[in-house]
Amino acid sequence: MKSIVQGILDYQQEDHPENQALFDKLANAQSPEVLLVTCADSRINPNLVTKTAPGDLFVCRNAGNIVPPMPGYAGGVTASIEFAVAVLGVKDIVVMGHTDCGAMKGAMNPEAVAHLPSVKNWLSFAEAAAAGVPESDRSCPETLLKVTEANVLLQLDHLKTHDAVAEKLSAGQIGLHGWVYHIATGDVTSYDEERGAFVSLAEHYADLLA
Repeated sequence: MKSIVQGILDYQQEDHPENQALFDKLANAQSPEVLLVTCADSRINPNLVTKTAPGDLFVCRNAGNIVPPMPGYAGGVTASIEFAVAVLGVKDIVVMGHTDCGAMKGAMNPEAVAHLPSVKNWLSFAEAAAAGVPESDRSCPETLLKVTEANVLLQLDHLKTHDAVAEKLSAGQIGLHGWVYHIATGDVTSYDEERGAFVSLAEHYADLLA
């Protein structure tokens, strides 16, 4: 805790004053263009990875970057999505998984989280991504990556069941994106629907970056 508290004090004395104009602007309103659904893993820092400032991203984090499908489950993730889309009017939603994801390991090995009933129940929303993985392949890094990618696509499908998202999609007013952040290299891969595969971010968004 000491380092966290000291960090806040340093921030208040150094970083915040340096960005006072930004925080004056953000003090009473926000208008992010992107909703980022990503994992609660401590190694993921959305603003660091995307080089964004406060106010740029509306971030929803949970174990496994999961989006429970609707109708049915109503909770914090559902409320965050509804607010971001219907009230803030975000233009894009990104679901970003990551390498070495503990939640995906749990989805592949449900018996390993049997003693954690809340975790096991939550990971049921990812079980389709891990279905059919042989026990002998569960410890393979390549298998974990494939499950991580499959889970990103599964959660994108779940997003489409949310009324606010479905309405914006039908009107062509929102875009959905599936990413995987590779911790060791800093690479981010993005799902390319035409190719049916995850490709480099630069390759997938070549037209946007031109």
